[in-house]
Amino acid sequence: LAMIEIVSSDNLDEILPLIKSYQEFYNAVPTSLAHNKHFFSQFNEESSAGCQFLYRKEDKVVAFATVYFTFNSNVAAKVAVLNDLYVTPEFRGQQVARQLIEHCREFARGHGAVRLQWVTAPDNLVAQKLYDSLDVKKSEWAFYIY
Repeated sequence: LAMIEIVSSDNLDEILPLIKSYQEFYNAVPTSLAHNKHFFSQFNEESSAGCQFLYRKEDKVVAFATVYFTFNSNVAAKVAVLNDLYVTPEFRGQQVARQLIEHCREFARGHGAVRLQWVTAPDNLVAQKLYDSLDVKKSEWAFYIY
């Protein structure tokens, strides 16, 4: 049995190890467990900033996704950013990420966003293979960090 749940104070602790693995995957500056718990606790179904979802398979949390809301002047509308998407290695290739993306897309649409957008690392070819199989438009824009 598999299901997608909204992350709340009741299940946030279950995804913290996955968040740490996700951050390590992207070589992020190490963050404490307490900091991650505090930061990610602000995204839930009541938050206007965004929401986080987990994917549970056979009572084990195996993936998560985080959606943030922002605005885009080019389309003069609210957009949703799929900022995080992580599936534990042993569950990759089992449609988990695809199901989470579709869930986030519907969530974003239901909250007034005109699109769901995301970026990934150029060398994350496994993720790009999935993204390229979706009915999405791939951007040619360059991504900068200051």
